[in-house]
Amino acid sequence: MADSGPVRRYLDNAATSWPKPPEVWAAAEHAARSIGAAPGRGTYREAVAADAIRGRCRAAVARLLGGVDPARVALPAGATLAVNMAIHGLVRPGDHVIATAADHNATLRPLHALAARRVIDLTIVPCDAAGRVDPDAVRAAWRPATRVVVLAHASNVTGAVQDAATIAALAHDRGGLLLLDAAQSLGAVPWPAADGPAGPCLGADVVAGAGHKWLLGPAGTGLVWMRAGLEPEPLVLGGTGTQSDSLAMPEAFAERMEAGTPDLPALAGLLAALEWRAAGDPAGIARRCGDLAANAAERLAGVPGVRVVAAAGPAVPIVGFTVAGYDPADVAAVLETAAGVQVRAGFHCAACIHEHLGTRSGGTVRASFGPFNTADDVEALVTTVAALVR
Repeated sequence: MADSGPVRRYLDNAATSWPKPPEVWAAAEHAARSIGAAPGRGTYREAVAADAIRGRCRAAVARLLGGVDPARVALPAGATLAVNMAIHGLVRPGDHVIATAADHNATLRPLHALAARRVIDLTIVPCDAAGRVDPDAVRAAWRPATRVVVLAHASNVTGAVQDAATIAALAHDRGGLLLLDAAQSLGAVPWPAADGPAGPCLGADVVAGAGHKWLLGPAGTGLVWMRAGLEPEPLVLGGTGTQSDSLAMPEAFAERMEAGTPDLPALAGLLAALEWRAAGDPAGIARRCGDLAANAAERLAGVPGVRVVAAAGPAVPIVGFTVAGYDPADVAAVLETAAGVQVRAGFHCAACIHEHLGTRSGGTVRASFGPFNTADDVEALVTTVAALVR
């Protein structure tokens, strides 16, 4: 029998989680094979079942967000669409918007495009060498025309978790809004109850997230929550299955934001993933993933020539690093070829942060740990990097 190579050790969960719980694929297959109907498009049994899946998914997301109103949750096809819906739905011509160097291109590119067309003014505040943003930098950048702060809750390059509650309070004190990109934090860090000290969602006015990362759902799933009173213009207009006799979009938030036929198998898979997490020990899973990342960071830092680019303190389970004399892409290739360790190398769809990390020449190697990773994966990562250096 031919050698199939080393065991696959997947450490790219910050891009998309793998493997998924088997319940995810079972639910998606059942929706595709046995239901096969569009939510909200009929009164026959399967269409009602499809609509129930979508409603249960909204409710599960609302619970995930600490107990917010499910009627304020919409389920777009991914976090990128979610943040674009929020940006284009809330930002007005003439607004000044503050973003950060730790943000993802999912928010930075639409903001940059609006600024290039002179629709808005944009300020990108710096981060430190761990990817953290000082709330005082946001305060210093504030102008009379500032209306929205856009913030990645966790850096997808260093794992740093930002002080979202302080930045939300700062924005609210000045009459502004906080749009929180939680693609890298939902499912990876504890989420407060809606009646916590900062209010729902750490005080943010908008939260956008991905279903396929730490939440373990299928690709093509996302979420967006907006507090009551925010009624954005929809980015996409079209059929919703309701009020079809009107050319105007429905007034209800979720229906207004979900034009078109949703991907029912993907939503069924996301619902199964959320229920799998809730039935287990979400805090324990997050803690174990964090322990794996912390162990990997500590051991890699002890390898001569390796520079670890990861955040201490509150962080998601991401470890970035560079190896002196090697391009990150070459390190990633060696890791897979020699040990089956699959990581991401480069700039990680984050255009600005590398100026502040000192990694502009080639980016970093990024290892990110999910609930199905083990200490053996850390061992394979560290020993292979150490052997490369030798």
